[in-house]
Amino acid sequence: MVTIKSKKEIEFMREACKVVAETYKELENYIKPGITTLELDQIAEKKMRSLGAIPAEKGYDPGIKGIPKFPASVCISINDEVIHGIPSKNRILKEGDLVSIDTVALKNGYNGDAARTFIVGKTSKENQRLVDVTKQAFFEGIKFAKSGNRIGDVCHAIGEYVQSQGFSIVKEFQGHGIGKEMHEDPGIPNYGKPGRGIRLEPGMTLAIEPMVIQGKPNILELEDGWTIVTEDGSMAAHYENTILITEKEPEILTIL
Repeated sequence: MVTIKSKKEIEFMREACKVVAETYKELENYIKPGITTLELDQIAEKKMRSLGAIPAEKGYDPGIKGIPKFPASVCISINDEVIHGIPSKNRILKEGDLVSIDTVALKNGYNGDAARTFIVGKTSKENQRLVDVTKQAFFEGIKFAKSGNRIGDVCHAIGEYVQSQGFSIVKEFQGHGIGKEMHEDPGIPNYGKPGRGIRLEPGMTLAIEPMVIQGKPNILELEDGWTIVTEDGSMAAHYENTILITEKEPEILTIL
């Protein structure tokens, strides 16, 4: 069931989402060659807790037999890792790497969720274009995130834009509603037909998150049960924000 947030709940959502935005602002200072993904994870957790929030991904239980709880505070995925990468003291950032970080902060019982792909130092023009297209795909999608439109309008706009740029959309994972739970209804694929799905209403809070691959769309899951990689080893990028549907334009909650 899709939840419509009250004014008080929306304020709680804004607070949680601001923590996420502040965490990215902090992380940007440290994303350089030589740092480990575990160190970035610790920086993110420290920042969230300093702002009165907890890292909601830490200990997250997917409820799937044989899959352990997520062991870290944020997901950090490098290069061909699409999503859900587990931070490690053995993963050291190098010049040219693409680093996707997915952060969820829980504050006052409500979640804020966003993802960013950062470039370590300088990278190739094609890698830069992948990161730029992934980010723009989000903004192409939310042009349609307006009261009265349908969720399929957003999904269609994202997928059409990514394909027009020569990249592939990840179809096995999707965006979602968000609030008291990290993942709420509705599911928000990054592709689809316009005019389908639920009708958007003011008070809905949604996490919209294009996941884009340079090469073919096929993906694999690593033995850790979490990390998703591209099958052909091509680069991937991820961009996400939590938004609020209003009477007019959507409000992006996870940007300062």
